[in-house]
Amino acid sequence: MLGQRTSYPKATVWVAILLLSAAGLPLPLQASGMPFAPGERLEYELRWENIPAGSAILEVHSPKTINGETAHHFVLTAQSNAFIDLFYKVRDRIDAYADLDMTCSVHYEKRQNEGRHKRNEVVVFDWDAREARYTNYGRSRPAIELMAGSFDPLSAFYFSRTVGLDIGQRLERPITDGRRNVIGRLRVVAREKIILQNGACYDTFRVEPELNQVGGVFKESKDARIHLWITADERRIPVRIKSKVVVGHFVGELVSVR
Repeated sequence: MLGQRTSYPKATVWVAILLLSAAGLPLPLQASGMPFAPGERLEYELRWENIPAGSAILEVHSPKTINGETAHHFVLTAQSNAFIDLFYKVRDRIDAYADLDMTCSVHYEKRQNEGRHKRNEVVVFDWDAREARYTNYGRSRPAIELMAGSFDPLSAFYFSRTVGLDIGQRLERPITDGRRNVIGRLRVVAREKIILQNGACYDTFRVEPELNQVGGVFKESKDARIHLWITADERRIPVRIKSKVVVGHFVGELVSVR
């Protein structure tokens, strides 16, 4: 296992970032109060099989003015632990901004440091021109046309929490990272009571995102699956994420809520 210097960490810490920022993509908005507020902090422990791999933190910061518009500010940070650092050090941060009514994204930044792989991405959402403009370390790509109501992956996660869930729902939402557009889809599979490794018990909905648009280790796995457990209360907090991929099982579990 220790010889798998790329598959091992990519199946743990980076997969966690992907799941936490994109698993909740595709849900239609309800006219209800927001289930999150500035100051909320959710911390997750990441494991590959039974081996601790790192941590991820989701935070809601105070609203910020972006291009003259006041916007929600969401932050995701993830890092590998000291053991994984020996093979593939990860230090990542995503800052996402969505309009206060949670109808679309307005700005997105991702600073990715994984081993020798580094990115400093910025996506500007220009809704007047109906286009998204992407740069990486200041180098731009051609702008892409925005689909109506598009979110970046992290804002889409918070958008999903504004919606009541029900067993059997099949839901979708347009998502973009500034380089391409996709339609994210998920299915609400069941309602389950679960107990986390730390002994915490939750009443949850289990949802399953489609993986057609997901590459990397998921694309390489014929029977890849992701399951996400979301609390069945008005806050709709994800408490467990589990994936099955070619290199094994990955689990992320909530360990702290503030």
